[in-house]
Amino acid sequence: MKNNSFFILLCVLLGFAPAYAQKVTSVLEILDVSSGQRTVVREFPYLIEAPNWTHDGQWLVYNSGGHLFRLSPDQPGEPEEINTGFAVRCNNDHVLAPDGRQIAISHGTKEDGQSRVYTLPLAGTDAPRLITPLAPSYLHGWSPDGKQLAYCAARKGNFDVYVIPAEGGEEVRLTTAEGLDDGPEYSPCGQYIWFNSVRSGLMQVWRMKADGSEQTQMTFDETRNSWFPHVSPDGKQVVFITYKKGDLKPDEHLANKHVELRIMPAEGGEPRTLVSLFGGQGTINVNSWAPDSRRIAFVSYRLGAD
Repeated sequence: MKNNSFFILLCVLLGFAPAYAQKVTSVLEILDVSSGQRTVVREFPYLIEAPNWTHDGQWLVYNSGGHLFRLSPDQPGEPEEINTGFAVRCNNDHVLAPDGRQIAISHGTKEDGQSRVYTLPLAGTDAPRLITPLAPSYLHGWSPDGKQLAYCAARKGNFDVYVIPAEGGEEVRLTTAEGLDDGPEYSPCGQYIWFNSVRSGLMQVWRMKADGSEQTQMTFDETRNSWFPHVSPDGKQVVFITYKKGDLKPDEHLANKHVELRIMPAEGGEPRTLVSLFGGQGTINVNSWAPDSRRIAFVSYRLGAD
C-alpha cells in the first residue's frame, strides 16, 4: 500500500521490475502558484521522488534508490548525496526539522524490511537515531516547536495517524476511523494536523486539532481522490495531489497516473487546479513549499518506449 523507491530498486535487482520502475525520466520542477509558470530544475534518467525545500531556500532534498540527495534549485550542478549511514532504504517520506538542522526519514529496516522513522543531522551521519521501534511507520510531519513527529502507521492491520516525541518515546494514536488515514502534517501555527482519509468513501483532505480532536473534512470533491495536503509556510494555502475517481482504488496512491496539483485556502473553500501532469507516487509526497510561500517543487515523469 505504501510504495517506495526501495521496493522499486529491490524489484530491479531481482529481475522483475514493475512497469513504473522501467525507463522512467524524472523531471524536477518548480511551480509559481500565482502565475502557473513551470520551471524545470533538472531531468534525471532514473527515478527520483519527493522534493523538500530547505528552510534557507538553498537546496532541494529528494530520495532516489533508497538514498537522499540535495540539489540547488537555482544553480543545479551534480546532486550531492547526504550521508544516512546504514539507512540506505529511504522511501519518499522525509521531513525537515523546524530548525533546519535535522531531517527525519522513513527507512526500511534491514532485519525485516519494514519502514521505521529515524532522525539524523541534515549534514549527514553514520548513525541515524531510531524513533519508532514499531513498524510499519511512515513519517509525514514535524511539529513547529520541534517536539513531535506525526506519521501514518499500521497497528493490527489498520493504518492510522500517530504522533511520538521527536526524541523517541511512547506513540499516541490520533485517528480511529476504519480504512486508511495518511499524510499527517502540522500547520505552521502548530494548532492543526492536516491529513487525508478514506472514511467518506473517496480519499479526501481532513484537518484536526494537534491532539486529534475536531476531525473535520476539508475537501468534498466526488470526482477525485485527494492526497497529501501541504500547508504553505505562511499558513495561508494548502497544496495537495488528486487522482481521478476510477483510475485507482481510493486508498491507493500509485505512480504513473494523470494527476492534478490543486490549491485551496487553509481556512477552507473551493480548490482550484494549479497544474495537470503525469506523476502520482513521488510527485509531492512531502511538503515542498519554498520558504517564500510562492513556489512549490514537484516531480513529473515520462516513460520510455518498450
